[in-house]
Amino acid sequence: MASDHDWHLSMHQIENCSCSHGCGCQFSGFPTSANGGCQAVLGFIVIKGHFKNLDLTGLKMVFAADWPGAMHDGNGSGVLFIDNAASQEQVVALATIMSGQAGGMPVEALGTLFTSFDGPLMADITLDRQDYRSTIQIEGVVDVSQEPHINPVTGEENRVHISFPEGGFMWNDGFAGKTKLMKINHGNLAFEYSDTFAANAVVNWPTG
Repeated sequence: MASDHDWHLSMHQIENCSCSHGCGCQFSGFPTSANGGCQAVLGFIVIKGHFKNLDLTGLKMVFAADWPGAMHDGNGSGVLFIDNAASQEQVVALATIMSGQAGGMPVEALGTLFTSFDGPLMADITLDRQDYRSTIQIEGVVDVSQEPHINPVTGEENRVHISFPEGGFMWNDGFAGKTKLMKINHGNLAFEYSDTFAANAVVNWPTG
């Protein structure tokens, strides 16, 4: 339970992945991307958070990953960027949480799914969270933008939600749109997608 862990993060999560709309990973456990794997870039803005007595409110992170198959099969490559505004103590706290070393879901499970991981790396991170038009930028490394689905008959925006009434793995209710651009160029993590799954949600971790 959340009370068993000495940390908490309430965050805006800007989520983009290589799956087709709806994200097969979240419903069937298997990706629906063209190459059969799962590539993702997620941005986070801490609305309110702490690690022990250390305040983490207002900090920003970007997490990117590449799995050759389903996430739960592991063998992934990943990277974590933390904004330059964070102090050294805050960087250590966020890295400890995001690596799963502090326990608590979903990070406790996610931390076991990588064979290679880079970071935490410091960067100037720009995040603009909107319901259906969020953006993530790290100059020269990450460029992400989202857009809403459009009704093909009326031309109006389809304001779509995905909800998990009994609680989801990462979030419970999200605005679902599509990726206008998801691009990263960092070492072995280099991919680019458009017209794939995108979502925005408030996450409250640890879950469970």
